[in-house]
This record gives sequence, C-alpha cells and structure tokens, in this order.
Amino acid sequence: MRIISFNCEGITSAAEKGFFSWAQEQDADVICLQDIRASESQLIDAPFNPEGYFSYFFDGYDTSASQGGIALYTRVPPKAIITGLNIPEADACGLYLQADFDKISIGSLMVPEPEDSSDISQNTKYRFMDEYLQYLNKQRRKRREFITCGSWNVAHKKIDLASWRDYQESPGFMPAERAWMDEIVNGLEYVDTYREVDREGGKYTFWSNEGDREINQGRRYDYQIATPSMRHRVLSSGIYTHDIFSRHAPVIVDYEWELSF
Repeated sequence: MRIISFNCEGITSAAEKGFFSWAQEQDADVICLQDIRASESQLIDAPFNPEGYFSYFFDGYDTSASQGGIALYTRVPPKAIITGLNIPEADACGLYLQADFDKISIGSLMVPEPEDSSDISQNTKYRFMDEYLQYLNKQRRKRREFITCGSWNVAHKKIDLASWRDYQESPGFMPAERAWMDEIVNGLEYVDTYREVDREGGKYTFWSNEGDREINQGRRYDYQIATPSMRHRVLSSGIYTHDIFSRHAPVIVDYEWELSF
C-alpha cells in the first residue's frame, strides 16, 4: 500500500503546477491532501477527480477562512467516511477527513496554523492540539490500525529543522509543540513512519519561500503517523522535491498492507 500526503496550499494552484499529473504516475493507493482552499462544489471536474480513484472532500462551514479544506482519494472504496473531529476550530475550516477500510483507517489532517504571532492565534493551535491528543488516545483503544497523514505544523526534533538554534521560541518549534509530538510518539507510542526508514538530517517538507528552498533552510512539518503495530510494516519512505507544487513537498510511504473493504 502506497500513501501520498501533501499540503497543496490550494488544490487549483497545485493542479496548475502539475501535481495531479505527477500523482497519477506514482501508483498510490491513497492520496491525502490538505489545505485545498476550495469547496466541494468547485471540484466536480477533472483533474480534481482523477481516474481510478474514489474522491472525497471536506471543506468545513466557515466561508471566511482563508485556509483549510481536505481531500482524500482512494483506489479501494472505503466502508465509511468520517468528516471532522467534533472540534469546532478544526471542523469549521475542514481540517480532518477519515476513510475506514477493513481493519485500518486512514486520515488526512491539517493542524491549525497560527494566522499571526499573537498569543490568541497560537492558543487556538494549542487548544486544538490538546483536544486532538485526547482523540488519538481514544483511537489507541480500538482494535484497528490508524494512519494519520498531514501537515502537523510542528518540527518535532532538532533534526527536523534547519538552523534550529535560531527558532527555539518560534511557532512550529515551541517547547510546548515539541512536547506534544513527544507525547504522541513516545507517550502514546504512535510511529513517525518516515523516520522508521530515513533518520538523516537535512530532509524537510516545508520551506517558507523559494530562497529558503534553494539553500534548504526548511522544516519537516508533514508526517504520516501510525499506530504501533504498523512500525514493522513500513517498507520505504521519501519526500519528493524534484518538482515544486507548493511550499510543501509530498511525503510518500509504502506499507506492507493491502487495502480491502
């Protein structure tokens, strides 16, 4: 099973830059997109419904939001689709969409990104993080596997951020944010699947601008996080950086798993 996760920063913009042409060449079983910035009614035509895939979208209900919206494509029809988390800050902007298959669920997630540097904006992110941690704890009690793909908007460790000494008090690398990731990976024992295969530094998924990308001053903000039993099912992982579809790069992980419904 191959899963691609990508924060497209506007699905129309990513399509114009060739994302869907590239994605169809990757033979992925599931494609999870975040921050599509479009309503479902705008996505009825090609390329937003690629041939060979079942397409699902969740755009929330806050029409004033400048970011958000989730898409999930799968070759195998899911048993169920779950939209939202019952967390107001997330559901208003459409930040989570989940497909349930036999014995496994795959979610597409976007952790809220602060709109500015104010405490109010950062605290909105913290509230979501607290509630989502409770959600992940509940998922651990279920007798099925979970893979959550998306933009977590946190660089977990020093290896995940270029020039980390300069950003220790910056959003995305705050001590409280990193502690939250520690609790997910260490406390709840979820697996950062990319790091199961590649533990080298200098591998990032987000660059603030073209200049930072050219000198690789990036952050690893995008993850595929899985339940503990999936650890030994990770076959390979990679970050695609050859073409630029947004400020983020697609994350590709192959698992020893066959989707069924």
